[in-house]
Amino acid sequence: MSENQMNGAEALIQSLEKIGIEIMFGLPGGSAIPLFDALYKVRRKMKFVLVRHEQGAAHEADGYARATGKPAAVLVTSGPGATNTVTGIMTAYMDSVPMVVVTGQSVRGMLGKDAFQEADVFNLTMPIVKHSYLVRSANDIPRIVKEAYHIATTGRPGPVLIDVPKDVGTEACTVGLEAEMNLPGYKPEPKGYGPETIRQIAEALAKSRRPVIIAGHGAVLSRAENELRQLAETLDAPVATTLLGKGVFPDSHRLSLQGLGMHGTAFANRAVVECDLMISVGARLDDRILGVPGEFCKNAVKIHIDIDAAEFGKLVKPDIRCRGDAKAVLQDLLPLLKRGDTADWLKRIEGFKKKWPMGYAKKGGLHPPQVIDALNKLTGGKAIMATDVGQHQMWAWQFYHCDKPWQFISSGGAGTMGFGLPAAIGAQFGRPGETVIAIVGDGGFQMTMNELATAAIHKLPVKIILMNNHYLGMVRQWQDMFYDERYSGVDLEGNPDFVDLAKAYGILGLNLKRAADIPKVLKKALEHPGPALVNVEVVHHEEVYPMVPPGKPLEETVLCHPRRKPGRPAGRKNSRPAKAGAKNA
Repeated sequence: MSENQMNGAEALIQSLEKIGIEIMFGLPGGSAIPLFDALYKVRRKMKFVLVRHEQGAAHEADGYARATGKPAAVLVTSGPGATNTVTGIMTAYMDSVPMVVVTGQSVRGMLGKDAFQEADVFNLTMPIVKHSYLVRSANDIPRIVKEAYHIATTGRPGPVLIDVPKDVGTEACTVGLEAEMNLPGYKPEPKGYGPETIRQIAEALAKSRRPVIIAGHGAVLSRAENELRQLAETLDAPVATTLLGKGVFPDSHRLSLQGLGMHGTAFANRAVVECDLMISVGARLDDRILGVPGEFCKNAVKIHIDIDAAEFGKLVKPDIRCRGDAKAVLQDLLPLLKRGDTADWLKRIEGFKKKWPMGYAKKGGLHPPQVIDALNKLTGGKAIMATDVGQHQMWAWQFYHCDKPWQFISSGGAGTMGFGLPAAIGAQFGRPGETVIAIVGDGGFQMTMNELATAAIHKLPVKIILMNNHYLGMVRQWQDMFYDERYSGVDLEGNPDFVDLAKAYGILGLNLKRAADIPKVLKKALEHPGPALVNVEVVHHEEVYPMVPPGKPLEETVLCHPRRKPGRPAGRKNSRPAKAGAKNA
């Protein structure tokens, strides 16, 4: 190889930068050394961030993409380095998040021979990526990188894997970086519908007197927020959003129903039950939204708009299906619409909102919704909120109000504990001038808390609000409600002192134990120029309501414990359930 000739690893780094990758998260290892050597040698603008665990790298790339709409790259080594990314790859795949994951691999001659740190990551990840590549020649790298980026970012977005044997990285690359893609079987056409479908949707909407719009992550990804708002205001139709659709329709809008489903608002669920037409814009209509699929909108016309035809009829059979990008579909639909006759329907929904308002306990200790509500007021709802998974995630969804998309970052389909902190770090890299808050529980936080080092080293002003109830709270809630309080494996005895832990990393650590101190402590954390962690000692027993019990339809939404009235659970100290309303919605 001549002095001026690049090898496969150098071609990979240069190709990633050429296609527009701005940041890469990763951790080195033996098989990936040529790739990391290229990072050292190649003059580049692409930023590299060293993480403390490969799962953190994948989640940070995920958070970056969800905050910016642009994919990041992940670079890890073979074997356990690659398998440690699997959870993060699945999380991105389930939520349609684009990323390019590059893994080191054993040399070509040892593939399939159980070499040191060899893993068949190509096949391991096949069900959770849009596409996998095993690179056989350095000359293939420019084409493969270009194809990987194209696949990850077009159609329904998602992760793509590139597995690079060590000797491919050191082999001479004798072709230039300009490459033609060769993807004969991949045709992600954004428009898979004709005028007749649009006309059918318009006619159905014109006949409806009780319409409901459900907006999901697909509406966010297509940047259809303006068209969605125009649709709602033209029809004068209420809008409910999914967990990942939060912010695509303003929570403060008069037509907003906020979230729906298992922990959605009671009035959103009731509106869906009573509607005569449901139009889903970029929502998967998954089990957490539907309750009982066969009972969902059973008396309504069901219209499903999605870019992925595989979503049609999975759980709900639509009367009208429209495959296409949400923004493009709505742009074609809007000129055909007239103002809806929904005055009586909206009046009824206002009655639902007055009957079942969202609220929370304010006495008997420190309650998580109090803290989230205070954050909402202090930030004006303009901060980027990244959540972990569990009760705090649902409270954040319910009480942190967003009026714009790309503000609420959460693991939806996979429900990945440990997601919150690294996702917030990735988001902060993507939007450095904005306030980024990680809402985490003491369980999930301890799965990836090593990424505090990443936040500290880069002086990222991420604010970590740790809801510390000394339990795996959501599992405990289910054991409390459905397993006769047989608490098994949920007591987090042995939690560290989280404030001292933060200080050990050189991060500001604060304790919050009294409701009266909420504004003062949160303001101190928000105004601190670097990363900060607030350990919030919340009541140990609190439950998230409203809730649709598993196996029940949306009309059986409950607002309190089905077997116990509000009060302190017998024989348990420092515990009080959430304030309850009526028994049924």
